[in-house]
Amino acid sequence: MGLMKLKKNRKYSYKPRYYKGDGNPYELRHKFDEYRKTVNPPKGIKGKWNAAIDEYQNDRDESVNKRVFIIAGILILLFLLIIGFDLSIFFPQS
Repeated sequence: MGLMKLKKNRKYSYKPRYYKGDGNPYELRHKFDEYRKTVNPPKGIKGKWNAAIDEYQNDRDESVNKRVFIIAGILILLFLLIIGFDLSIFFPQS
């Protein structure tokens, strides 16, 4: 049933004739490979989720935490407005 499996890319051992630099010039890498652990080969949903949670817990940055909570709050508020939730319960009755 290969619906959920990703195909592996083929690797070729081609060496350019006149290249004098370090490493392979045709190597494709992500921009932030050396900084992140979640840019690994596919591990399935559970493996990706655990790696992302581990990375979030190990990189403690207060400004990022505040930004995540602010964005989550705005999205929740927008969702409540879209579904027509009565927001008057959050405000004091006068």
